[in-house]
Amino acid sequence: MMRTGAFLAGVLLLAACAGEGAPAARAAAAPAAAADVANPTRVRIPAIKVNAAVIPLKLDKKGKLLAPKRFDVAGWHRSGPEPGEKGVAVIAAHVDSKSGPAVFYRLRELRTGHKITVNRADGSSVTFTVYRVARYPKDRVPNKLVYASGGGAQLRLITCGGTFDRGRRSYRDNIVVFAR
Repeated sequence: MMRTGAFLAGVLLLAACAGEGAPAARAAAAPAAAADVANPTRVRIPAIKVNAAVIPLKLDKKGKLLAPKRFDVAGWHRSGPEPGEKGVAVIAAHVDSKSGPAVFYRLRELRTGHKITVNRADGSSVTFTVYRVARYPKDRVPNKLVYASGGGAQLRLITCGGTFDRGRRSYRDNIVVFAR
């Protein structure tokens, strides 16, 4: 259901990276109230063969999003809008693990026009269409662009990408998929 508190911008940008939490959250204006929808349970992206459970993610005591502990599920920031509510809903997942590809391994392959369907706990679903895929250095993600709703219900998918920094055991960039 829609949260009445502030949506936490920038929360998910590092969530999908192995061993890393997201940067400290900064409050942004909450989207206007809309009809409540059920929590997401599954994300399906036929173009890249994704069919994964979606679990709720929470913040730690420092305001950083806790990444899914498993590499075969995606996570949704439960303090933000559910997919289909007005505003930007965000789903994050790992790109890979020590044993191989994870849920969003092929996320960078999405193109304009590809479909993303999110199934919800009440049996309903909502389908989004990709309109942009971008890669940003983690320290220069344009939070306003990524998290601004632009009107209506929107979805962002986020994972790590770019070059892997072995010293930090983390990817240097984030891949962000924009869909509405």
